[in-house]
Amino acid sequence: MDLRLPDELLALIADEAPSSRRVRGPDQGTDDLLDRIADWGPTETPVGVFHLVLVRAERDLPLISRWMNDPVAAAFWELSGPQKVTEDHVLSQLAGDGRSVPCIGVLGGTPMSYWEIYRADLDPLARHYPARPHDTGLHLLIGTVVDRGRGLGGLLLRAVADLVLARRPSCARVIAEPDIRNTPSIAAFLTAGFRFSAEVDLPDKRAALMVRDRSLRHVM
Repeated sequence: MDLRLPDELLALIADEAPSSRRVRGPDQGTDDLLDRIADWGPTETPVGVFHLVLVRAERDLPLISRWMNDPVAAAFWELSGPQKVTEDHVLSQLAGDGRSVPCIGVLGGTPMSYWEIYRADLDPLARHYPARPHDTGLHLLIGTVVDRGRGLGGLLLRAVADLVLARRPSCARVIAEPDIRNTPSIAAFLTAGFRFSAEVDLPDKRAALMVRDRSLRHVM
């Protein structure tokens, strides 16, 4: 499939060129635990071309912090307040070993969502469910109110889960653990072809364990 990227997105990707002033990110390492998300490329969705772009702190933190201070996001992400709250959360991932990668979701050339793609089998979550090697987890925040409540969450979750399974042949399952109280999020995962597996008690919440199986991706 030949996907023509909008000029705005091409400029955003070009801005990812390595710089000595930037926090070292997983796209700059030689051993990426998530099969080089930076190289996954765009994917076509029913609502336009979608692309995961690795977070650059100096470029993206003001936007992410603004999204985190939305009351709906703040209730579940708990990253509201001064920008430094979001900064500490994001920089800890950018300075890590690549087991969790923060991304901006760009739809039709417009940054509109925040994602964390992570190795669920290497995460503390693995202590709370029967993890399998290379299980890959997703966190999603739809950035603005105008993009919520119209089905985008389910469409993009399906697109990204399918992208994970396409780009990570060693991964048999995509995992998510939304707060059990967050019924719109759970509904979006169900729409995206995830199945509800269990309720799990995590240190900071009671979560719904959602699973999208490679073996069922064409039937769910």
